[in-house]
Amino acid sequence: MVGSTGSAVENRSTAAQDLFHLVMIKPSHYDDDGYPIQWVRSAIPSNTLACLNGLAEDARARKVLGADVEIRLHTYDETNRRVRPDRIVKEIAKAGGKALIALVGVQSNQFPRAVDLATPFLDAGMPVCIGGFHVSGCIAMLPELPDDIRQAQARGISLFAGEAEEQRFDQVLRDAWSGRLAPLYNFMNKLPNLRGEPPPILPEIHVRRTSGSLSSIDLGRGCPYQCSFCTIINVQGRKSRFRSPDDLERTVRENYAQNIKRFFITDDNFARNSDWEILFDRLIALKNGDCPRIGFTIQVDTLCHKIPNFIEKAARAGVRRVFIGLENINPDNLIAAQKRQNKITDYREMLQKWRNHGAITCAGYIIGFPGDTKASVLRDIEIIKRELPLDILELFYLTPLPGSEDHQKAWNAEVWMDPDMNKYDLNHRVAHHSKMSDAEWEDAYRSAWQAFYSPDHIRTVLRRAAASRLGRPGTTLSTLLWFKLVSSFEGVHPLEGGAFRLKFRRDRRAGLPIENPLVFYPRYLGESIVKLWRYASVYWKCKKILDEVLAAPDRWTYTDLAIAPPQADEFETLDLYKQTAGADAALARKRRADAIREKTSVSLQPMP
Repeated sequence: MVGSTGSAVENRSTAAQDLFHLVMIKPSHYDDDGYPIQWVRSAIPSNTLACLNGLAEDARARKVLGADVEIRLHTYDETNRRVRPDRIVKEIAKAGGKALIALVGVQSNQFPRAVDLATPFLDAGMPVCIGGFHVSGCIAMLPELPDDIRQAQARGISLFAGEAEEQRFDQVLRDAWSGRLAPLYNFMNKLPNLRGEPPPILPEIHVRRTSGSLSSIDLGRGCPYQCSFCTIINVQGRKSRFRSPDDLERTVRENYAQNIKRFFITDDNFARNSDWEILFDRLIALKNGDCPRIGFTIQVDTLCHKIPNFIEKAARAGVRRVFIGLENINPDNLIAAQKRQNKITDYREMLQKWRNHGAITCAGYIIGFPGDTKASVLRDIEIIKRELPLDILELFYLTPLPGSEDHQKAWNAEVWMDPDMNKYDLNHRVAHHSKMSDAEWEDAYRSAWQAFYSPDHIRTVLRRAAASRLGRPGTTLSTLLWFKLVSSFEGVHPLEGGAFRLKFRRDRRAGLPIENPLVFYPRYLGESIVKLWRYASVYWKCKKILDEVLAAPDRWTYTDLAIAPPQADEFETLDLYKQTAGADAALARKRRADAIREKTSVSLQPMP
């Protein structure tokens, strides 16, 4: 059990005893050299930090610690703001009062960094609590806690498993205030209702530290599917829970009042939200009323286009970018991962429909399924480039994430998995493959990035965007550049990227030596200059490509195989349906389904 705030605040005055500091930190994780991945501006805002801050503001307004206790909130997103525990400790000691250090939304790859951040606070006698997917996923899926979590508990770190809504976080605040923080708060057995709960919100100064001043909203949690590599279904459940249209409007208006107009809806699959239409209708009303400039990025599955009016209303609501869990174009791989809902026979129609409504399409793609070889991976990337109208491909290693069925099976079978949780970022290989050597798998992953973001394919994607009246070739180029530059030159996944990399000499991972200033600073400066030069070189080459595309005499008449209207014989002619393992079976399933639908349609026709 973690004790009171201890030596750092022992000498507080009587007046200061009525002050409580809640320090909420979303940790980053370490790069391969042991430095936290930080930027002047990061790519994606932390929705967990926004959610907990919203809950904390509500708890403060309700005075959960008593009418005479002032609760001060301090929020840090380490991806775009340096966290200095020594300074935070000094500031709290100077102000007086008690404190709780909450490390929020900690994923498996962030757990080592979270523990390192916790150490100086523990040394100062301040209680620390860690929550997030690593803790929750391990508790949900493993028969016992892994060593890293047990060691964290042994250090005196409290753990929070599950979700904090329905005033569950009040208990943690009260226990921290009274000096009786429990070793574990386990709420995994009952998932909370989200309707009417305080909306996610962060102060404008934090949102401005993300690229494009992007904020976040979660409108639903949970997913009905059973993908074996997914942690969502085991942490947030297979039964989805939703916020209300009033919750959505309140979030948008509160952010809009801060001049924040762009939002990432973090729901794992917004297309499975049963209230999607009334939520879109509310956004359409806001867009046609007091919030005309709002825009959204959403995540959906590959069947979303089959929902009547879903894509049409998404476009009217301001959805300008959509992330799609494509995962693979090999049907056998999809079945092996229990992702049976993905049907390659739907991919082209779905992507073309999004394109026709002006959305930039981004697809997640996993490398390392059982049927993959280096040759098949690179062949499939070329098929995607040639036959699917996809703007952005986000590549990931198949990773047994703690909290997933894949991890559970490997754990139970005592299969080797890399013990360093810092590598579980989907950008490092942490297991062995049945067909590829470690070197082949790693080379296939790197080569796939290079192949998709080649200059020739960037030109093709820009030509497709420029040929559409609703296309946004400039925005498409900036998105392409983000993924190409970060994957090529930063050594991190583009989703962890940002604008101008920051490194601080003394923030290195515990156990690694602090480098000599005469070594660290010249290297950091040299690396930064070289990267800026490379960035500029690639930018000007791609800008030249864009200028040529926009000036091309056939700009508006350009077409290619991916964006051409569907052909009657494409199932017999396209490599998507001829080259991948399991394609014949996938086509057979589609033809059987089509025949059943046609037969049913005929039987339902009225008699003459």
